[in-house]
Amino acid sequence: MTDDRLHRDNVPVGIDAPVMPTAVGIVHLGIGAFHRAHQAVYTERAAIATGDTSWGILGVTQRSATVRDQLRPQGGVYAVLTAGEQESSVELIGSVVDVAYPAEETERVLAALAAPSTHVVTLTITEKGYARTPDGALDLDAVAGDLEVLRAGVQAGAQGGSPVRPATSAIGLLVRGLAARAASGAPITVLTCDNMVDNGRVLERLVRQAVDAGLPGAEGDALRGFLDGHVTFPCSMVDRIVPATTPEQRDHVAQALGARDEGLVVGEPFAQWVIEDRFAGPRPAWEAAGATLTKDVAPFEQAKLRLLNGTHSLVAYSGWLAGHTTIAAAMADPAIAERARQYLFEDALPTLTPPEGLDLHQYGEQILARFANPHTGHTTAQVAMDGTQKIPYRWGGVLADALAAGREPRGVAFALAAWAEFVRRRTLSGEGVDDPRAEELEAVVSAFEVPGGSDGLGDVEGLAGAEEDVRALLGLQGLLPETTPETFLDAVAEEIASVR
Repeated sequence: MTDDRLHRDNVPVGIDAPVMPTAVGIVHLGIGAFHRAHQAVYTERAAIATGDTSWGILGVTQRSATVRDQLRPQGGVYAVLTAGEQESSVELIGSVVDVAYPAEETERVLAALAAPSTHVVTLTITEKGYARTPDGALDLDAVAGDLEVLRAGVQAGAQGGSPVRPATSAIGLLVRGLAARAASGAPITVLTCDNMVDNGRVLERLVRQAVDAGLPGAEGDALRGFLDGHVTFPCSMVDRIVPATTPEQRDHVAQALGARDEGLVVGEPFAQWVIEDRFAGPRPAWEAAGATLTKDVAPFEQAKLRLLNGTHSLVAYSGWLAGHTTIAAAMADPAIAERARQYLFEDALPTLTPPEGLDLHQYGEQILARFANPHTGHTTAQVAMDGTQKIPYRWGGVLADALAAGREPRGVAFALAAWAEFVRRRTLSGEGVDDPRAEELEAVVSAFEVPGGSDGLGDVEGLAGAEEDVRALLGLQGLLPETTPETFLDAVAEEIASVR
């Protein structure tokens, strides 16, 4: 092994060369590991299948310059390690042309969004990146800085719609980019790839709320007209487990390539992408790489959110409570595996309409097998992040539909008890929770004096205190359906003993 850095101009011998894009056709907001192991791979393979190299990706990193600093010295090229139970493989990806960091390069991002060669904007900014209040509306405080710049630019008649100041939010950056593009009227597709129900409609609503707030009345008419006639927001569903890359995996790939790859990402063998076929203009031939283009994403989306994502969260919270570091280790715990099956097959599956060509029972068994793959290394703590953003979509719909059908979903009750106990323990231990509503969660737990010692664990009085915390946490605005009956909250409280 050498200390040489992987680079587009220095492809190792014996491995297929990556695509060399001839133009930037896609701007991607939120270029983390998932995008690099999923949409960028589909784009790469589509270019190989068709010979169309005009779909290079300009990645935009939101929180820090880390990904830019990993990929720019490598000319955008990186490797994907596909880790299966029996074998693994390494693939070089060249579809990413470069990565920009808005805190320092907002002008470049806005120019790329306005460029006529750009036809698609994709997003993986996680649920909390959409800057929503608990009722689903746009959090205007979170995007205020960008909307101020947007309005100042329009009022000044600035070319592109806004003066160049660093963007402070993903939604604000997108709206400013759309305003810049509106000057030419060139159509564009905005394709969100985040795990939200009806995600394209959600994003469109937030964008329009931002425009209405930043450019009220006649000031925003031109931009609203551009959105009406030249911009589409398709829904999509994405699936691939992409765990954090370990130092051991990085060393293994460096030995295989003979070059160090600071941008390496790891993914499981399974990958799925379902896209609503509603584009404003040209698009890559993603179907040539295995994507599904459909008129209705909803059945696929619901199956994934309720079966895969819902089970994933259940395993993460209960696994963490049981002391398991990884999802695979948690799945090897018979008690957790039994509860996962209960939720998946008894609670969630009966609430779904099977998408065309998808056997839900087979899909469910495949999910459990994927979670048990030890090579993905997905950690329970990683999956447990952002619970308040995920619960309404992963468990809330299952709960509402099951109750409407006259069934009490005990798997959901167990899952909610596990989440609440996770929040409670992390708060009482001082570790805290990684959640956009963390302060609110911690305030709820802290409001109850927990008897039975410093952590309230392990005795009858502590159990009673935990049940009080659970009821208070489940009462948070927007977490559960408003029609949730008190009897179901009783069922969740009963499960506290099981999760402890």
